[in-house]
Amino acid sequence: MRRRHFLALPGAAAALLAAPNPNLQIGVTDWNLGLAGQLEALDLASQIGFSGVEVSLGRKPVDGQLPFNNPSAHIERAKALNLTLVSTCLDILHVNGLKNDKLGEQWLSDAIEINRALGVKNMLLPFFGARALETPKELDYVADLLRNLAPKAEKAHVTLGLENTNSAAENLRILDRSKSNAVKVFYDVGNSFSRGHDIYREIPLLGRERICQFHLKDNPSLLGQGGIHFPTVLSLIQQIKYRGFADLETSSPSRNIAVDMAKNLGYLRSLMSA
Repeated sequence: MRRRHFLALPGAAAALLAAPNPNLQIGVTDWNLGLAGQLEALDLASQIGFSGVEVSLGRKPVDGQLPFNNPSAHIERAKALNLTLVSTCLDILHVNGLKNDKLGEQWLSDAIEINRALGVKNMLLPFFGARALETPKELDYVADLLRNLAPKAEKAHVTLGLENTNSAAENLRILDRSKSNAVKVFYDVGNSFSRGHDIYREIPLLGRERICQFHLKDNPSLLGQGGIHFPTVLSLIQQIKYRGFADLETSSPSRNIAVDMAKNLGYLRSLMSA
């Protein structure tokens, strides 16, 4: 962690250790288990010890529809394993970006119905690579698009979560212009940290009212072995009184996914029980 940033934080000494947080649960993304959109991801997540799974809706259309088309199977398997279906990821936005592809808007409309059928509240909307939001004009275009779709999301009790490499201020610009509580930030500490944003200030700035969910990662390292100070991250999550899931979107340095996921999960739980 950048020491000068940490020492400047309000209550920095209290944030040195993450106190137990009964309101935070740890889930995992199915694509980082190597099983995007597959039922087997739930089995593996359960075996490792996760409480929930974030589900990919797929990137390649099937007969003109999103490839994830059998919510009932995931619902039944999750119930049998006592797992929570935490959220979905509209992966196809990596192909048809919302900022410049009308097809992306259609996929988003369709995905709202999938989330409703799954009984899942949060949906991750990715903005990366050529689909990243790079100009004020692009930020405003996407905000207006989301404002148009927000009533459908609100009716379905679905929250549209922005995941990107933009600053908290840029994301707040989108949220304020969208004029809907159904549009929030899906805050990824790894993405923001690697882009040079001060995550230790951005988490409190956005707060629980603007963050719908968290991704925890410090790729390509295992948690606790890279540049991010996770005791502080967990403390800040607790300080904003966030309730819900933080999902591991971690890579596998050893290429043994189950082993590395178990190490990362164990590390977080050791901090949470300190």
